[in-house]
Amino acid sequence: MNFEEKRDFFEINIDDAKTVFDNTNPLHLEIGSGRGEFIYNKAMQNPDVNFFAVDVKEKRIKTIIRRLDENIHKNVKVIKVFIDSETITKFPVDKIEKIYLLYPDPWPKKRHYRRRIIQDDFIDNLNRLLKLSGILEITTDHQNYAEWIKEHFDKRSDFEPIYKEKYLRNPQENHIITYFEEKKRAEGCIPYYFFYKKIKNLEEL
Repeated sequence: MNFEEKRDFFEINIDDAKTVFDNTNPLHLEIGSGRGEFIYNKAMQNPDVNFFAVDVKEKRIKTIIRRLDENIHKNVKVIKVFIDSETITKFPVDKIEKIYLLYPDPWPKKRHYRRRIIQDDFIDNLNRLLKLSGILEITTDHQNYAEWIKEHFDKRSDFEPIYKEKYLRNPQENHIITYFEEKKRAEGCIPYYFFYKKIKNLEEL
């Protein structure tokens, strides 16, 4: 396949997200897929899982599509969209088993905190997408953002941390190291790995 054929094969419109997979396999969603290393390897590790890879930047979308193989990654669909409270509802509600949010922009300056993706209304929307007992994985290498994430989830009763320490500093088995993580580790930045389980629907709060 040439690139345009690959793009037609892998990329879908956000409005088609609820109907694109014609099977009952579990659904996973990666928000902010970057260069695509994670989705490339995760989908190969889990051929019986359907994956959405989402990013807003055209250059990244092209990089992801070029990396994917149409014979190996038939369980992956790529969506170019900015995730907000409106577009996130285009995904199957109460159907997604896992959501990955790896290295979201920490917006380190205090006056920019409002731009951070982890906000109460955004977590509400993640709740709507996840199945009961669904898992949310968040990774950051920014200490202040790690504290921000912890504080936001500590005050919620619809998610609970899987680990009593609230986060891990060592990766789990089969961990996929992305280009960004490798680069930041070389700079001495050790990631914080968060794992939360959805234990209640918003309607129960």
